[in-house]
Amino acid sequence: MLFRFRSQNLFKLCPKVLATPKVFKSDSSNAETVELAYSSYESTDTDTSKKPPLVILHGLLGSKNNWNSMSKAIHKATGRKIISIDARNHGDSRHSSQHTYIHMAHDVIKLLKKLEISKVSILGHSMGGRTAMVLSLLCSDLVSSMIVVDISPVKTSPQIFTMMNLFDAMAAVSIRTGIAMSKARKLADEQLKNVSPDVNLRNFLITNLIQTNTGTYTWRVNLPALKDNFQSHISNFPTTLKGLQYCGPTLFIGGSLSDYIGKNDLPEIQEYFPLAELVFIDGAGHWVHSQKPEKFLETVCKFLADK
Repeated sequence: MLFRFRSQNLFKLCPKVLATPKVFKSDSSNAETVELAYSSYESTDTDTSKKPPLVILHGLLGSKNNWNSMSKAIHKATGRKIISIDARNHGDSRHSSQHTYIHMAHDVIKLLKKLEISKVSILGHSMGGRTAMVLSLLCSDLVSSMIVVDISPVKTSPQIFTMMNLFDAMAAVSIRTGIAMSKARKLADEQLKNVSPDVNLRNFLITNLIQTNTGTYTWRVNLPALKDNFQSHISNFPTTLKGLQYCGPTLFIGGSLSDYIGKNDLPEIQEYFPLAELVFIDGAGHWVHSQKPEKFLETVCKFLADK
C-alpha cells in the first residue's frame, strides 16, 4: 500500500533570481572535489536514450553496488541510462578528510561535466538524498526531476546518532591476515554483534570489508573522515542554503515504519522544494528500496514516466 500526501503550497513560485544562474554562486563553488567511481546501465535504444539519465546516490556506508539490481530494474522499466555513483570516502571513489553535502554535490557536478551530461534526473537515499537536494539547490538547471528516499531537509531521526557507535565498532574489528573472505566476514559479524543485534544491518556494514594485496583486511570506507564530519555535517542539512529553492518535479519517498521523515514535514520541505510530493510505502523502514523493492520500483518508474 502507498500513502500520498499533498499540500496547499504546491504552486508557490520560486524567486526569479534563482531560476537563471547555472550554479548558485557562493563560497561553496570553491569546494575541493574528488574523482568519483560510477557504474552505468544503458542500451542502444535511441528513443529511450533521449530521456535524461537517472543518477543514483547511495546512503551512508553504502556503495553503488548496493543499487546494482535496482539500477538494472529501473533501466529495464524506463529505458533511461542509469548512473550509480560511489560518494567520496565510499566504495571505489577517492578519499578526503572533507565530507560535507556541499562537497559531495560538487563532486557529482564535476563528474557530470566530465561525462558531458547537461541534464539528469536524480535519486538519492538518506545521505545521498541530501546530496541530491543540495545539488538541485546549487545547480537547478542541471536537474530535470528529483526523487529523495527516506530523508528530509528539516528533520533528523534520533536513530542516526547511533552511527557513532557503529563507526567505533567497525574501527575496532580485528581480523588476522591471510584467511579466506568468508571466514573474515564471519569474524567481523561476531565482533559487530556487540553493537548491533540487527543481522541485516551487520551484513550491510560487512559489504565494506575488503582484502588488500598483502592479505590484510580493512574497510573501504574512510571511517576517520566519516566520524570526524558526522556530527557537524552529515547528520544535519546545511543551513547555509536556506532561502534557495528547486522548482522542478520532486518526489519524497518514505518508509511507513521509519522515523526519518514524517507526513507533517511536507510544508517545511516545500520551503525548499515547492512542487514536492510525499508518499509512504507501507511496511518499509529506512531501507525502502531493499525492503519493498517491487513497490519502490513501481513508485519510482511511475514518477519518472510522468515527469
